[in-house]
Parts: sequence; C-alpha cells; structure tokens
Amino acid sequence: MESVIIIGSGPAGHTAAIYTARASLNPLLFEGMMAGGIAAGGQLTTTTEIENFPGFPEGISGPELMVRMREQSMKCGARIKTQTVERLDLSKRPFSLFLDSGETVEARAIVVATGATARRMNILGEEKFWQRGISACAVCDGALPIFRNKVLVVVGGGDSAIEEASHLTKTASKVILMHRRDELRASKAMQKRAFDNPKIEILWNTIPVEAKGEKFLSSLKIKNVKTGEESEIASSGLFYAIGHTPNTAFLGGQIELDDAGYVKTVPGSTLTSVKGVFACGDVQDKRYRQAITSAGSGCMAALDVEHFLNDHT
Repeated sequence: MESVIIIGSGPAGHTAAIYTARASLNPLLFEGMMAGGIAAGGQLTTTTEIENFPGFPEGISGPELMVRMREQSMKCGARIKTQTVERLDLSKRPFSLFLDSGETVEARAIVVATGATARRMNILGEEKFWQRGISACAVCDGALPIFRNKVLVVVGGGDSAIEEASHLTKTASKVILMHRRDELRASKAMQKRAFDNPKIEILWNTIPVEAKGEKFLSSLKIKNVKTGEESEIASSGLFYAIGHTPNTAFLGGQIELDDAGYVKTVPGSTLTSVKGVFACGDVQDKRYRQAITSAGSGCMAALDVEHFLNDHT
C-alpha cells in the first residue's frame, strides 16, 4: 500500500515528488518507459536549450534539467521506477494501478502528471531536423540563436498558431504562417493580429512536405493542396502549432475530461472529479504549457495530496 503514487516524470511530476517526499509521504513515482512516445522526463527531453527557466542564466538543456530534477526527487526521498502505468481502477479506494510488467500496486492517493504530446506532421526530414530547426514550441525555442533574424514558418490556423507566429516576430526577420485551408480557424481578434503584423505573411492552402538542410534546417519543400504544385522556400525554422494530445487514454474514462481530452480540475486547485486523484502539468493545462507552470502545478498537487491524506487517514 502506497500513500501517494505519481504518474509522470516531467517538471510537474518531479516537483510533486519533491514536495510529497519532504512532507514524509514516501512517494513512488512511475516515470514510464517511452509512455506517450516520449522518453522519461517528458517533452523537455526533446528540447536542446532552455533559456527561460529561472535559476539558469546561462541556459540549460532540456535533458540536463530533467536529470537534475530526477536527482533532486531521489535526494528528497522519492522512489522512482521506470515502468509504465497502463491502466487504473478508480472505482474504490485504495486505488489500483496496473503496470506494463504485469504487477498491480495500490495507492491511497494518485497524482496524474502524464503531460501532453505535441502533434507532428511526420514530413520527410522531420526526425533529422527535430530540435535542429523543427520544434513544437515557439515560446520555448524561438529566441534561440539559430532562429534569430531568420525566416521562420509556423504551421497552423488557430489561436495558438497566431500566438506563436506573433511571438516569433520579436526575434525573426519574417514569419510565414502556413495553413492548409483558405481561411483561419482563429478568433477574429487573433486573425486581425496576424493580418496587421507586417512581419507575418500567410500562405493559404499550403503544407510542408519535406525539411531540407545539412546540419540545420535551411529550406522547406511545400505543396499547394488545391493545385498540387510543389515549390521550395528558404526557412531556418519550422514550428508546429497544430495542437497537443493529452496523455489520458490510460485513465479509461474514469476521470472527467474536457472536450479536448484534458483532465478537468477544480479551478485554483489540482482536484479532479475523483476524490484522491489529482492532476497537474500539461495533462490538465492546455493554455500555458510551460515547464515553470507545470512545476508550479506539481507543487499545488503535492500540497493538495498532503491535505487530502491528513483528512482521510
């Protein structure tokens, strides 16, 4: 019987582990084995350089930051297992967790911190240039030296795509907003922001089909989806803004989700629709999606767990 089990190993999960360990709750954290298609450590393990996480004025790589968080979790007393939680039984307490190893463990409280996976287009050359010119987070990566004063491309047509394109104009020489349709899905206010920005050019009915370059991305082969015509444009950056998929399938519909599949939490807390189950990080945050906000919500989850266990001994 575990007091608290944390599922997920990104900033939210490790912060929850650090705080619950320091509260003498002896947490057990399952970091997963390629859960959601991402290595232990979450989305940050795919980010080469982080310049906006407080405390690192010289910047730090995503993998190194996650290694440090993992070490801190263990130093504070958290136990970590590299196993994946495949499904849960939340119908009664203690809760049951079924692992990919075939084992079953029980917990009085659970913290879900499984994150969300950025959607990719899987174009030719994507793997080669991932984090060498291709990214799914302009706010995270857009200010890196390889993108400064360069022509950059954002793919998408919603509010997030325009927000990312607008953010990139602060450091890029030009931003091309590429959309597969002939009208944007974004709100009218966001569309006006794009139309009024002289550094944003919109390419309608267009998709990228291949990323090219040597060590880093230098050009894109693009295709007009209506005419089928292909051409090539110079670009040092390709940013996907086509949405994220929250990693909630393993919950089996036992926790209330919103229309996009994110875990719904009580505003101002990490409480879910099931008492004793808490959610933090990108699995319940479709707005901010930053390492620092995930860490903050991990702290909230730990404090909520501590209060819950004090009241349900």
